[in-house]
Amino acid sequence: MLFTPPRKLLLTPSSKSGRIIVMGSKNFLLLKSPAAPATYACLHDSSSSSLSSSSSSSLRTFIFDSYTRKCSRLFASPKQLQLSYQRANGYSFTPYAAMPIPRPISDVESLERQFVDDKKLMILKQKLQELGIDGSLCMPGQYNGLVCPSCKGGESNEKSLSLHVDEDGGAAVWTCFRAKCGWKGATRAFAGVNSTYSTMNKTKTKQPIRTITEESLGLEPLCSELLAYFAERMISGETLRRNAVMQKRTGDQIAIAFTYQRNGELVSCKYRDINKKFWQEANTEKVFYGLDDIKEASDVIIVEGEMDKLAMEEAGFKNCVSVPDGAPPKVSAKEVPAEDKDTKYQYLWNCKAYTEKASRIILATDADPPGQALAEELARRLGRERCWRIKWPKKNDTEYFKDANEVLMYMGPDALKEVIENAELYPIRGLFNFRDYFDEINDYYHQSLGFELGVSTGWRALNELYNVVPGELTIVTGVPNSGKSEWIDALLVNLNHSVGWKFALCSMENRVREHGRKLLEKHIKKPFFDVRYGERVERMSTEELEQGKKWLSDSFSLIRCENDCLPSINWVLELARIAVLRHGVNGLVIDPYNELDHQRPPNQTETEYVSQMLTKVKRFAQHHSCHVWFVAHPRQLHNWIGGPPNMYDISGSAHFINKCDNGIVIHRNRDPDAGPMDLVQVCVRKVRNKVIGTIGDAYLSYNRVTGEYSDIDVAGLLSKRKRGP
Repeated sequence: MLFTPPRKLLLTPSSKSGRIIVMGSKNFLLLKSPAAPATYACLHDSSSSSLSSSSSSSLRTFIFDSYTRKCSRLFASPKQLQLSYQRANGYSFTPYAAMPIPRPISDVESLERQFVDDKKLMILKQKLQELGIDGSLCMPGQYNGLVCPSCKGGESNEKSLSLHVDEDGGAAVWTCFRAKCGWKGATRAFAGVNSTYSTMNKTKTKQPIRTITEESLGLEPLCSELLAYFAERMISGETLRRNAVMQKRTGDQIAIAFTYQRNGELVSCKYRDINKKFWQEANTEKVFYGLDDIKEASDVIIVEGEMDKLAMEEAGFKNCVSVPDGAPPKVSAKEVPAEDKDTKYQYLWNCKAYTEKASRIILATDADPPGQALAEELARRLGRERCWRIKWPKKNDTEYFKDANEVLMYMGPDALKEVIENAELYPIRGLFNFRDYFDEINDYYHQSLGFELGVSTGWRALNELYNVVPGELTIVTGVPNSGKSEWIDALLVNLNHSVGWKFALCSMENRVREHGRKLLEKHIKKPFFDVRYGERVERMSTEELEQGKKWLSDSFSLIRCENDCLPSINWVLELARIAVLRHGVNGLVIDPYNELDHQRPPNQTETEYVSQMLTKVKRFAQHHSCHVWFVAHPRQLHNWIGGPPNMYDISGSAHFINKCDNGIVIHRNRDPDAGPMDLVQVCVRKVRNKVIGTIGDAYLSYNRVTGEYSDIDVAGLLSKRKRGP
């Protein structure tokens, strides 16, 4: 028994042998004659030195094949295999290692050539040549890079066209990978062959522009019936004659003929029948309808249909043109193509000499979605900076008039004239006018939005210095153990009690149970435990605890990592966004900055990173009308003498004070000689919005038992400090 690799094996037994069975796989193929030369091993009966021609006809050959037929072409025939190895069983074999290395495959001897239908390939290359694709050197079965005949490879003349020819030479498919081109298609050598392609792209040969005349088209003046039709639409006979509106008879049918002219000569014609079906003369130049009316015009009006152009003239506007091909269903998501590829809007480029002289272009397209899409496509090509748009008046409580002719018919020429005279600048993304915000300014003036003047912190001492406004960023700092987090918690409780605000808490330094205890003590105004700090004050009851737990659940959302990873600012803001939408939170606390994950690119400085991070936080606050408190520790103060630090002392960057809306320093008294040890100084160091506060200092008293902050008699305290003990 002989075991062979799972490839091709040819056995040629001697004439004396009846049959040889070879096991190299579960599958083997029995053939009367070899379909391909042997590739891996050739076995001969060693007892017979040669095979006669007469005996060879009775030989049976076995072939095991797990490669494709193509692979067998790469190797020589068994006659070329000279090296044999003797075995005790009387057979010789040639191992794979002893096989001759395949020589390079020339163009003539390529493996594809052995399967190519030369007739098909010749016809296919002729078809490709007609399309402008040079397929003379293309190899069947391979992808070939060529210069695209459509875009010529752009300025760099790159080989952007990928052409693939089938192995038999009967079909080809191609794609240009340049974004501004994207030409693709497919073709076959013979017509009528079943194709695997659903569509076949064909390059249209550009036809020469026809020369037409009124006589050659069979045009004639309008009949009385059509004049009456236009009269019903408020279009006068004078306007029709000035615009050379005519008719054409086709059998017993009469169609309106809108003549397109340039310099007084007929260049195209568009027809409309009684069923509002449109068609145009083929192979004529694409231009605006009424093109001669905007020659040297500084103001140009563009409408969607010929009837609208005529209606504008009835309102006194002759400087109006209509597009020839109607409106697209929607705005294209692609970039504006090159001028020679912009087939849908080729009329724009053909009339560029007329439109480029205009300083103002009023887009008076239809009010429906296709009409608005047309306005956007025109603005993209003409330049939004010189475009204006109109708003069609209301037909009733829910509907607007559709176009110029409809306004003329139902409201008259004066109303249509007023619409054009009230045209407004075409909107440009990111560029606005204050009139776009007049409603918001009015609401701000009348304080109808809510919290325009800010929400009181709950402490009289801070009312003149700092109030909380939705959408702002407050940076809070202070030396360690000065009570920054405690003061913010007390502020949140006050805001919740006064106006019912809800909050999202991202507090990395607090355990949830400890943070809950602090908030409950401030809310219930009783200690959580009856231990040392309680100072014999009655502990909150079980009933009060249960009520407090419900208050916690209703008022706060927690943002916390469930593993030992540090949260990033993007992760925090995304969860805060969800909390705003799901739970209606009004404020976000991030405490502290140094507990976040601040990985930044190697080429970015810490100052640049802090600037971008704070910009993200501010945008979140403004977009969601959510006030953000961001706690940031100061850097190490080597020469600190006990006073409150400055906002510029924050570790990381000066952008903490530069970017924030409000900057606050919390400082606790540590000197018994300077005053009570429970004295807390709130230093307001920055207020961007003068409506809600100003720079100054306020003093509060801290209750260590319940964590509350309360107002104190500052005047008495200062006079006592002046008198001394």
